[in-house]
Amino acid sequence: MVAGAVMIVLLLMGYPMMVPLLAGAMLILFTQFAFLDGSVLVQQMIGGISQSVLVAVPMFILAADIMIKGHTADRMLDVVAKFVGHLKGGLPMTTALSCTLFGAVSGSTQATVVAMGKPLRPRLLAAGYSDKFTIALIINASDIALLIPPSIGMIIYGVASGTSVGQLFIAGIGPGILILLLFSIYCYIYSIRLKIPVEPKATWAERFEAMKRALLTLGFPVIIIGGIYSGLFSPVEAASMSVAYALVLEMAIYRQVRFSDIPQIALSTGLITAVVFILVAAGTAFSWVISFAKIPDLLLSDVIANAGDNPYFILGLISVSFFIGCMFVDPIVVILILTPIFNPAVEAAGISPVLVGVLVTLQAAIGSATPPFGCDIFTAVAIFRKPYLDIIRGTPPFFLLLLLSTIILIVFPQISLFLPSLMAQ
Repeated sequence: MVAGAVMIVLLLMGYPMMVPLLAGAMLILFTQFAFLDGSVLVQQMIGGISQSVLVAVPMFILAADIMIKGHTADRMLDVVAKFVGHLKGGLPMTTALSCTLFGAVSGSTQATVVAMGKPLRPRLLAAGYSDKFTIALIINASDIALLIPPSIGMIIYGVASGTSVGQLFIAGIGPGILILLLFSIYCYIYSIRLKIPVEPKATWAERFEAMKRALLTLGFPVIIIGGIYSGLFSPVEAASMSVAYALVLEMAIYRQVRFSDIPQIALSTGLITAVVFILVAAGTAFSWVISFAKIPDLLLSDVIANAGDNPYFILGLISVSFFIGCMFVDPIVVILILTPIFNPAVEAAGISPVLVGVLVTLQAAIGSATPPFGCDIFTAVAIFRKPYLDIIRGTPPFFLLLLLSTIILIVFPQISLFLPSLMAQ
């Protein structure tokens, strides 16, 4: 209790998340287990970031930074708009689909908010959509990026649970498409209700021209998804290839990125990577300490025991626990702390860890856009220069759609598991 109170106070004082985590871990260790050497925390931190698959994280971040500096996002946006812009709700559908495609390139919700939000928000406002709907759509559609490979959240879950990152990547495709479909239906109904006029229909010549301009951009998901699915690349190799492809595309072909831009891009990637890896290290140490102290057993053992082998109850409990955690704490930390707690129950009930990984990642995505501390909310506050309350005002309908997606995936797990099952054959 004392450690928890100290962590809350440190958070309220504005300290970065890694400080409360390490402070809580040290307090528990030194007061309850004084016989242990404090260096054990350092060992756990180093072990937490020593997994080879984590090399994919900075590679995907670097690829996303290169593309944000270039015109990849604009080319994706243009081709989507040419095909669906003339439909009822075509512009918000374009937004949702563009966020999905950019997510298949960047793997980052925050990068997607920045890359898609800046060009799309003015267009949505000019078309007659309210600002609260526009911002909420951009934030929540960007969360699809956490499900569509490459997904940093899935990499962290794979490290924490020992699940194949390649299978997790492939399993996220179906749920990502499901959420995109639900968002598109809502946009269609919303646009009819508000009588938003449609945009002029593009000619096939314009569509082919847009496709030609974006054709090379679509090579990113082909490299990542196709390479992993075919067994040609491991996730780390796919990440490295995506960086090489981004450099060739933006520097040699589109010529939007110059050699002089590389140091600034590398600095941005280094800063984000440092934050991610420090969180992983601190989260691993904190997770080890509370596990050693058997705190999760005291809090959840009775609930998990009563669940027995009921997969629906266990999956529902996992979803609720991760969602609540991600509302308050960085998803990386929540995944590292809660995944080992639920692993025994998942194994005992015979539930696919790949399905659990998809549900966990979905809750991380929902939490990223949910008050009070969703990271995408604060990203939107920064880039749109709007007050916090204005940013979150339009989020409830999208939250309900994401909640519906969770229920559908629990009831129909093959939406996630179909493609990985083909991959295993």
